[in-house]
Amino acid sequence: MQLFELEFNPVSFAALLGFLAVGAYILTLLPTTLKIVFPATTKSGIPKWLLKYRRWIGLLSFGLAVGHAYIYFKQRNFDLLDIKTYWFYFQGVSTLTIFTLLAITSNNWSMKKLKKNWKKLQQLTYLAMFLLTWHIWAIMAHHWTYLTPIGMMAMLMIIVLFLYRKWIVQHQAKKRVAQ
Repeated sequence: MQLFELEFNPVSFAALLGFLAVGAYILTLLPTTLKIVFPATTKSGIPKWLLKYRRWIGLLSFGLAVGHAYIYFKQRNFDLLDIKTYWFYFQGVSTLTIFTLLAITSNNWSMKKLKKNWKKLQQLTYLAMFLLTWHIWAIMAHHWTYLTPIGMMAMLMIIVLFLYRKWIVQHQAKKRVAQ
């Protein structure tokens, strides 16, 4: 089946792990976004539940991403000493690096030791959001699976919601200053 002149391939296990990692990652981004963009969702308890388990969902996303990367590295015999590997997979390597930093510091001890810097470090998740979208687009551009458009649309939707959330917060701050 051809769509946009791109051939759809059956889903590999590595692609499935990547897709599941994206899904879990999106769940970590939702609590604050839902609370600000869709305030009525707070009554349902969904943002509260997601917030309660965000750390574990994030670690799940990291584990799935590591599995995804490991399988692809093994399947394609990547040369880890070749700079071209990192250049071509810059987005994926960068995203995985950010996920690693977030996973390593996803504990109470790190929160206490890093204090305000912990919160700054956690903000890297928003950079990862854009890098991950770029990774999906760039790497999957010529060999989409059935999961690729779903993952891509989900990432684009969370980016739009994130940008709208930022606009709402900024707009509310301007209103408070004007009063």
